[in-house]
Amino acid sequence: MPASPAPALATLVMRAAAWGLLLAVLVMTLGPIGLRPVTGHSAGFERFAAFALIGGLFGLAYPRRWLVVLVLVVGSAAALEILQELAPGRHGRLIDFAMKAAGGLCGIVAAALVNRQAGR
Repeated sequence: MPASPAPALATLVMRAAAWGLLLAVLVMTLGPIGLRPVTGHSAGFERFAAFALIGGLFGLAYPRRWLVVLVLVVGSAAALEILQELAPGRHGRLIDFAMKAAGGLCGIVAAALVNRQAGR
């Protein structure tokens, strides 16, 4: 009996969401400051939450690629802060990187727990 297409579709959707969110954060981080959404929370919390979601999505989308996911998420946080130095009116800061990396790590750990429960 052939495998159900549902898991493959779910993985595809998860991967599209992960890459799409990372692209959206890239645009908001490197684009004009007016593109950055304001939630009413502190900018540090927003950075943490965005990368927690990115880390979680990538962790769920690539459940057996933990090292790649870790390097991608933390590396993206570092790259975005470095690239902000090239963007007019923007600046990269170590504390911003730390918030993004911490959020990403929390998301990855949460995804690992979900994957473990699901037997993936």
